[in-house]
Amino acid sequence: MRSPVLLVIAHGSRDPRHAATVHALVERARSVRPGLRVETGFLDFNAPSVPRVLERLAADGVRDVVALPLLLTRAFHAKADIPAVLRKAPPVLRIHQAEVLGPSPLLLSAVERRLYEAGLDPSQKSSTGLVLASAGSTDPEAIAVIADTARELRHTGWCAVRPAFASASLPRTQDAVRELRAEGVRRVAVAPYVIAPGRLPDRIAEGARDADVLADVLGPSPELARLLLERYDEARIEERVAVAG
Repeated sequence: MRSPVLLVIAHGSRDPRHAATVHALVERARSVRPGLRVETGFLDFNAPSVPRVLERLAADGVRDVVALPLLLTRAFHAKADIPAVLRKAPPVLRIHQAEVLGPSPLLLSAVERRLYEAGLDPSQKSSTGLVLASAGSTDPEAIAVIADTARELRHTGWCAVRPAFASASLPRTQDAVRELRAEGVRRVAVAPYVIAPGRLPDRIAEGARDADVLADVLGPSPELARLLLERYDEARIEERVAVAG
């Protein structure tokens, strides 16, 4: 029996760097598990759209799909937009929506990888204040997850960690940087807790002008590629349990 297709669903952006980064991440996941069919669909701005991919899969004879939201938290897109699109899929498809990527220890590892790639020496970790800067959300659950992630990072050895947001929520990145400076932290690093470049990540970078280190977005890191496959495997187990029950 064929394994379900993994459909990675990204939001999409007018910024061409966004789609390029998503495709690079998906390609990395394919390279980790070459026998698995992995497709990419976008909710907006980019092609192919999720409905178009679903139609193509049905035409190819696919029957089982794991739909994975390429999101770090369970905000509006995961709770409303994506389920609404999936409900309109061709009826021959059996679709199981996987959990979003966060929280996960792999994301914490990806954050630190990007910081070290940006020039921070691992020996400086205990004397560095970290701003974990996300896109932001009006969803309280999503905001709580970012705050919890910041606390988890603090427990890994950073001298201080503050969450920040590019939109919808406060504080902004620049305010979190200033707060750490005011507390006497001499070295401040900013880690964008976002997957791909775009308008909001650019806003994070602008807010990090007074920081000592600015990491890149998480992008096609090996940790994220592994996490895509981990969420896929978890969704398959959940589906088998549901069928057996």
